Amino acid sequence: MTTKLLVGLDGHSSGERALAYGESMAKLIGNCTLLVVYVIEWSPYSFQTAEENAQRHKRREEEISTAMSRVVQPALDSLKEKGITAEGMVRHGNVSDTLESIASSKSADQIIVGRSTETGLSQRIFGSSTANLVMQATVPVTVVA
Repeated sequence: MTTKLLVGLDGHSSGERALAYGESMAKLIGNCTLLVVYVIEWSPYSFQTAEENAQRHKRREEEISTAMSRVVQPALDSLKEKGITAEGMVRHGNVSDTLESIASSKSADQIIVGRSTETGLSQRIFGSSTANLVMQATVPVTVVA
């Protein structure tokens, strides 16, 4: 049976640390697949015209392509060179909800994320994505400092 570890990337050093930890765990486990995921924060709530929505959809697709080529694919290439099985994806949505949803749909055994880089007012009002994930996840979450 293959162990699946979902690694959340954020395009920053915290995501790189999470990936390094996931890589070391995959090597220890042996029969393991890393699910490398980048979530683009995206609110479905918006009051726009049909034309603005069409432009938003196009921008959304461009963002997915950019994140895949700049963040996820380099991580997958690095893992492949090291002999680690991995698959990658980019999604739009609320970070904690999206990571939990993917973990559930892909039957991940654990989620690995870097410590949140959010600070200041936004963190006090909304909470960090990492804290929200830890509170709502249905599988163990490892937060890498």
